[in-house]
Amino acid sequence: MKVTVDDDSCRGHGVCCTLCPEVFDLSDDGYAVVETPDVPAEFEDAVRSAAGMCPEHAITVS
Repeated sequence: MKVTVDDDSCRGHGVCCTLCPEVFDLSDDGYAVVETPDVPAEFEDAVRSAAGMCPEHAITVS
């Protein structure tokens, strides 16, 4: 599984970081960044939850 964050859509709510800090982090500007684009199997469910709960729908899972 791969995950990306659309920089133009992210508004820095931080939901993804709360749900899966192993994959997501906040940049110095306060916006989500993906620290682990190739998601390890043990974090796939958390990443899917983060994508589903993102208020801006800025997370894409493929």
